[in-house]
Amino acid sequence: MKNLFKDNFFLIAAFVITIVISCLSLIKTPKIDTGFSNIDKLYHLFAYFTLSLFWLFSFYKKSSLKYFIVLACLIYGILIEVIQHTLTSYRTGDYKDAIANTLGSIFGLIVFNQIKKKIDVN
Repeated sequence: MKNLFKDNFFLIAAFVITIVISCLSLIKTPKIDTGFSNIDKLYHLFAYFTLSLFWLFSFYKKSSLKYFIVLACLIYGILIEVIQHTLTSYRTGDYKDAIANTLGSIFGLIVFNQIKKKIDVN
């Protein structure tokens, strides 16, 4: 069991991150005034950066899938925004959130490529 978790750490973490993002995106959350406007865009960017990075490392040895993985993260982010807009009365879909999600996924790909280069060189 220990080896199974060790060997599949990134895959398990990627599933957990996906579920956490889904839950946080669809539950009713209290309004918190941080004093910064649009701070939630940074949250979106970080969440999708993390999401894409963990999915990319889950399939590290299959680098041919990396663009498919990023595309899946982009579609997932857009779907969450559409679901927020259409199926909830307490959340709103926002194209700026979708842009932040997209940027986070792209940054995840960039960081993944840089780390992969360093690992492959060694």
